[in-house]
Amino acid sequence: MTNIYGYVRVSSMDQNEDRQLIAMSEKNIPQKNIYIDKQSGKDFERPQYKRLVKRLKQGDLLYILSIDRLGRNYEEIQRQWRVLTKDIGIDICVIDMPLLDTRNGKDLMGTFIADLVLQILSFVAQSERENIKKRQAEGIAAAKAKGVKFGRPEIPVPREFGKYVSKWEVGKITTSDILRETGLTKSTFYRKVREYNLTKKK
Repeated sequence: MTNIYGYVRVSSMDQNEDRQLIAMSEKNIPQKNIYIDKQSGKDFERPQYKRLVKRLKQGDLLYILSIDRLGRNYEEIQRQWRVLTKDIGIDICVIDMPLLDTRNGKDLMGTFIADLVLQILSFVAQSERENIKKRQAEGIAAAKAKGVKFGRPEIPVPREFGKYVSKWEVGKITTSDILRETGLTKSTFYRKVREYNLTKKK
C-alpha cells in the first residue's frame, strides 16, 4: 500500500507555511503525514525531516512544493534525493516543477531528464542562498561604514564614573551597587574600568 506524505519547510519561526500547506491539502495528504520544519535549509539535520525519513517505505510518495523546500545545499540535495529514491525506493513529486515527478518517465530518458533538472534546480537554490548571504554581508559592511551600529545600544557611562571606580577600588562600594545605580552590565562595567584606567595612564 502506498502512503502519501508531505514535507514543508520554512527558514524561521516567523515565516508563514500556509502556501505550502494549501498545496499539500490539494493533494489530499493526511494531516498526520505532513511534516513541518522551521529552520534553515543549509543541511538535513532537521528533527521533522528525520522523523519523516524513518517512516518512509518503498513505494511511498512524498510531495514537496519546490526543490528549495527540501534544502539549499547543492550536494546535500543530490545526496538526499538518491537516498529517498534509490535507497528507500520512494517516489518524489515537486509540485512547482512537474518534470521532477519520479512517477513519470521511469525509462532511461525520463530518468536522465529528471536528474538533469534536479541538478540545475539544486545548483540554482544554492547559488541563490550564497548570493543572499553575500548581499547581506555587503549591506552590513556598507551600513557600518556609514556609522550604523548593530546590536543593542550600549547604556552610557555616567559622568561620575571615575568616582565610582575610585570608591570601588578601595572597597567603599561593591560591584553590585554600581551595576544597580548605573544600569551597566557586569561585562560593560569591567570593560569601562579597563578603558578608564588606560586613559588615566596616558
